[in-house]
Amino acid sequence: MARSFEWFEKLGWSKAWEWGEPPNFGSVCSGEYQIFLCHDCQGGRAYNASESRDVVDEGTWLSIWVEDVDQVYQECLTRGIEVTFPPTDMPWNVREMHVRHPDGHVFRIGKGLEDTEEESTSVER
Repeated sequence: MARSFEWFEKLGWSKAWEWGEPPNFGSVCSGEYQIFLCHDCQGGRAYNASESRDVVDEGTWLSIWVEDVDQVYQECLTRGIEVTFPPTDMPWNVREMHVRHPDGHVFRIGKGLEDTEEESTSVER
């Protein structure tokens, strides 16, 4: 849990609370947004509720929307966060990048791309 809290702090989030001794449940927040974290619990990479058995090397995908993907990318590089996919304009009209949490979870950091003038014109017709 401590490693997860430290990783999120590098990303600009702060620890909201933790629970357990040693902590195995907690939360990080950024503004009004909050993510719950769990170590080897329901939703964790070593737990699979549907099969009631341990699962190895499974993580979670989570999307985080930001104002400036390229700025976040530079901050991640500066702070030593593993970037697995650099900022790229995707065919689904999103500029996104991927970072990996130390537990193997991948976070998609993105922002919707502005409509092109042609698309805006066709919508108005």
